[in-house]
Parts: sequence; structure tokens; C-alpha cells
Amino acid sequence: MILALQERPGLWRFVKFLFVGVVNTAFGWVIYALLLRIGGLPWQLSLALAYVIGVMWNFITHARIVFKTKGFGRLPAYILAYVAAFALNKWVLSLLIAAGLSELWSQALLLPPMAIVTFFLISYVLTDEIPLVTGRRGRGS
Repeated sequence: MILALQERPGLWRFVKFLFVGVVNTAFGWVIYALLLRIGGLPWQLSLALAYVIGVMWNFITHARIVFKTKGFGRLPAYILAYVAAFALNKWVLSLLIAAGLSELWSQALLLPPMAIVTFFLISYVLTDEIPLVTGRRGRGS
């Protein structure tokens, strides 16, 4: 099955992204939970610190394993993509908490939609391509 996937580079990249994304998401959520519950930090600070730690971890895993990007030239744009994702995450998380859901489970509910948003943002940043849109290229084409 892996060999069949490797014959389709776009699909293989997406499968690798999903696998790495699960690891990255779990890493970020565990950091958030540890800061929130063990560190006793408020959810806003826990989320911010989890994003900062997670961005560096994620850049290395995404750039090297999924997109085969070398060096750190795309790191500033990658960080900006995560700033946008963070702002959206924080806004929706605050709405869920205001609606009465717990800080911890609200963030857990946001994991799948935020993973999708982040896939589109970082795919574009690291490849200059609009993901899953055949024949459409971003800047530099």
C-alpha cells in the first residue's frame, strides 16, 4: 500500500502530512494541557505558549519530513501562518468557553478544524502551491 501511495506524490504528501499532523497536534495539545493543569496557567497563556513551542517543532517536522524544505528561509512566513491560525483558534476557543464548555475540552473540539486550516496555510507557505487544487500555483509560478 505504501508503494502505491508513493507513486502518487500529491497523495503521499497528504498522507505524510496527516501522520505528522497527528503527532504535532498531540504534541501541542499535551503542552497546552500540561501548562493549563500542571502549570496552573490561564488558558490564554497556555494556548500562546503551546503555539510558540509547537511552531518550532512543527516547522522542523513539516519542512523536513513532509515538504522536503531545506533551511529556515521559509520560517518567517511559516510563523505568520501560525499567527493567523493562533488568532482564529483563540477567537473560536473564547466563544466556546463563553458558551460554557471547559477550556480543555473546547480546545480538544477545535483540533480537527484547526488542523485543516493549518494544512492549507502551511502547505501554501512551504510549497507556494494551493493544496488540493490541481493546476493552481501560488507566488513564484
